[in-house]
Amino acid sequence: MSPACQTEGIAAKMNRELNREQTIALGGGCFWCTEAVFKQVRGVLDVESGYCNGQATPPTYEQVCTGATGCAEVVRLVYDPAIIGTRALLEIFFAVHDPTQHNRQGNDVGTQYRSGIYFTTPAQEAEARALVAEMARDGVFGAAPIVTEIAPLSHYWPAEDYHQDFFEKNPAQGYCLAVAAPKVAKFRQTFREWAKP
Repeated sequence: MSPACQTEGIAAKMNRELNREQTIALGGGCFWCTEAVFKQVRGVLDVESGYCNGQATPPTYEQVCTGATGCAEVVRLVYDPAIIGTRALLEIFFAVHDPTQHNRQGNDVGTQYRSGIYFTTPAQEAEARALVAEMARDGVFGAAPIVTEIAPLSHYWPAEDYHQDFFEKNPAQGYCLAVAAPKVAKFRQTFREWAKP
């Protein structure tokens, strides 16, 4: 095989690697809200509510709510980087939750509601750290420090079935109306180019 053919083969392989589906988990408070937003995002192929980065055995929702499991409520996203990149996903993430609130989002308080980015590739980690540094430098959130945890995704467990597609199934539920619906509306208004039709 000629050197040109070898180089072409390597480039094609790298391109396939870069464009294959990727997985990342994001914790931005209650997973009902985060899931509701990311189900609307073009290029996101699958969204699942779950728990991660805590105990090594599957927890129940009730156990996670105690704060004793160490788990974060997250959404696990499978996305197509040929359509939407990690940075765009993270920009949406930072726009629809407050990364300066330590172990809480609004009235949801506890370590399970912490802001977190749980990566599965070194490139995702690099994107997350670069974006956080850039936002801190530019004072995007004023003087408040960004407390978002950035860590490898570990001990991921899907949440119970009744948590999946919660906003979709319960749009008139009080929490959905008061918290999830405004986040979805903000996403659709701020990131029109990424909104599914």
